Amino acid sequence: MILIDPPAWPAHGRLWSHLVSDHSFDELHEFAARLGLPPRGFDGDHYDIPASDYQRAVDAGALPVRSREIVARLRAAGLRRRKRRQH
Repeated sequence: MILIDPPAWPAHGRLWSHLVSDHSFDELHEFAARLGLPPRGFDGDHYDIPASDYQRAVDAGALPVRSREIVARLRAAGLRRRKRRQH
């Protein structure tokens, strides 16, 4: 299933959501391609979606959930990838 959290993450002067799949990265990439998202928007285990595209993702079938649920579902599916710390 494709999930999206509310646009609450600030970066580059706007708010962002996370778009994930709790099934597979293939499912996520296919959904993102249908939305016309650039591959550079993929960040390890999710796509960053600007607030302006949030409703479009929901209308296309992404299930709105809280950010905590995104992390829990990624972990349960074995798809969570933590960012490496840069020193």
